[in-house]
Amino acid sequence: MNETSFISHTLLGVELEALENIRNYGPTRFINRELSWLAFANRLVDLVEDCSVPLLERTKFMAILFQGLDEFFQVRIAGLKDQLASNNRLRSPDGLNPREQLQAVKGEMDNLLTRVESIWPSLKESLISEDITVVGYGELTQDEISYLQKLFIEDIYPILTPLAVDPSHPFPYISNLSLNLVVKVSGGPEDELRVARVKVPPLVSRFVQLLDSGRYVALEEVISAHAELLFPGMSIGSRHYFRVTRNADIILEEGEADDLLLLVESELRRRRFGRAVRLEIDAQADQGIVKLLIEELKLHPDDVYRMNIPLGLDSLWSFYSLDRPELKSPAAPLVPPPAIVDESGAVADIFSILRDHDVLVHHPYESFSASVEQFISQAANDPDVLAIKQTLYRTSGDSTIVESLVKAAERGKQVAVLVEVKARFDELANINWARKLEEAGVHVVYGLVGLKTHLKAALVVRKEGARLNRYFHLGTGNYNAKTAKSYEDFGLLSSDPEIGADLTEVFNMLTGFSARTHYSKLVLAPAELRRFVTERIHRQAKRGPEGRIVIKVNGLVDPEMVDELYLASQAGVRIDLIVRGICSLRPGLVGLSETITVKSIVGSMLEHSRIYCFGGIDESDAEIYLASADLMSRNLDRRVEAMFPIEDESAKRSVIETINLELMDDTRSWTLSGDGSWHRIPSMTGIHSQRRLAELALDRTKAGFVRRKSAGA
Repeated sequence: MNETSFISHTLLGVELEALENIRNYGPTRFINRELSWLAFANRLVDLVEDCSVPLLERTKFMAILFQGLDEFFQVRIAGLKDQLASNNRLRSPDGLNPREQLQAVKGEMDNLLTRVESIWPSLKESLISEDITVVGYGELTQDEISYLQKLFIEDIYPILTPLAVDPSHPFPYISNLSLNLVVKVSGGPEDELRVARVKVPPLVSRFVQLLDSGRYVALEEVISAHAELLFPGMSIGSRHYFRVTRNADIILEEGEADDLLLLVESELRRRRFGRAVRLEIDAQADQGIVKLLIEELKLHPDDVYRMNIPLGLDSLWSFYSLDRPELKSPAAPLVPPPAIVDESGAVADIFSILRDHDVLVHHPYESFSASVEQFISQAANDPDVLAIKQTLYRTSGDSTIVESLVKAAERGKQVAVLVEVKARFDELANINWARKLEEAGVHVVYGLVGLKTHLKAALVVRKEGARLNRYFHLGTGNYNAKTAKSYEDFGLLSSDPEIGADLTEVFNMLTGFSARTHYSKLVLAPAELRRFVTERIHRQAKRGPEGRIVIKVNGLVDPEMVDELYLASQAGVRIDLIVRGICSLRPGLVGLSETITVKSIVGSMLEHSRIYCFGGIDESDAEIYLASADLMSRNLDRRVEAMFPIEDESAKRSVIETINLELMDDTRSWTLSGDGSWHRIPSMTGIHSQRRLAELALDRTKAGFVRRKSAGA
């Protein structure tokens, strides 16, 4: 902590001795961020192993694991390698330099993959028992072989491009995350041994269904089995599969940018040629092939992962998409929030409802379509609505919200949208959305130089009589109808005049020029959020053992925030943290964090909401906030984020009910120990928070229908 931090803590009555005590722990008081993510990966593997989890859910968790590993290497490991290449000696908060972190990750990755390889056969057997069978080419019947020969010649062979590697054919560029076949061939005029590469086409289904049965074969095996057609007149030798992961992070020199959109587009083109950071290759590949790939890709031997399982198992999503509901967890009910439906069950006039009271919606248990999308749709169609302003960070490919914004602009309304073109891996999609909106006459801003705009906000200005009233939506999740069906998030619909006025100023800041940092009720990063959360923690620390803090986030890695929570713990404050992913804080350590617990919930719904509760959650004066921000340095210092209060009593009860259920969950929960290890919480009460929240949403909807029916009678 810097000198300013010491002064502020002293002024607030926090003993300097406590600060020194925390510093004496040194870097060991933090868990390494990268190793913490790999611990999260192991929690996913726990669910793949768990036979009480529906089979296709287990398959989905395997797909999510490999998706996550791809991103982990593309961004986090790539970043460490960049630091190493630049001779950066900066150490992580836990005291490791880049080389030490890479070595630690390598060890944990080897352990993780060994575990996954041991599970894969049993998962395959479970799928077979449900008539979903992945077979090797050698297990095919003659009818299946004939079917695949015809399929290959007609639908696969024409799109393949075998690339030779010899003095006249340099080693080809291997695109990021592409699946490839490397083939040894011999023959021809010189009768020498050569190597060729064939890219497995990504637009063809990875698992080929056999004769409308429940049997499937991997596409790469089909290509390998027909290699002689790709190299006629040659002798085919060994064939192996490999996959390359490249640095896919975008580093923008925004200070020198005249046009942010053109800068992002340029960096996207450059990202295609990012340096290789990982080679996955089947375990049977001979050392000569591995050596060739290491040399051509400029990799280190530690970057090689020999796999005894199929490569790129994120493709298991294709099995989850099968119409087999009996093998999946029950889908969220997606019921409309009872507060916004009329006697017939249809969505009512949202503006008249919000004039009376706030509406808190909880996705996916309550429908995103029937609430947030309806809010924007009604605004677009309402002749009294004069303006709509919105932020878009990530949205779906068939976005109803974008269509509504286009319609509003075409009807002459003032529509302004900030499209964050720096949203990682969604940059190109967001550029396309931005251009579509611009073509319709929407005022589009592409984000702020130097900051990502991560807040989720929509503001509607409506003329009502002689005055203008403001209505708004603030959320913890994206305006994405697809992910809203599986991501757990809160959204507040309201006409609170103070927050409405705040949002007007915020949008003016996002689209124009403004030096304002303080608002009436909204708390924004990067200007105020860190200070605001720190002050709330201090207030609870002053209460000592009577203080209470409950925070739910996706990630907790900011060193200063971790130390603030340690300080509060030393004052006796009871602190319960629900952290889905990475967590650098060590709970339960004597003299440091004895009053802190950390748990993680990983279930069919991705726990995505950010909740901050200060004071006993069963106390009427508890302060409850929702936010778009996690407790990570990037959220607090390098993004535009928003934290907003929940003041409506009904809405507060809903958030408290959710927090209490999640704290009691012992079905899909893990707890973190001070040594950095996570342990599955044994199921004693059988509380499944996600399932219970879905039941409660359905119960509320049914009760609302009965009330409306009785009132109508």
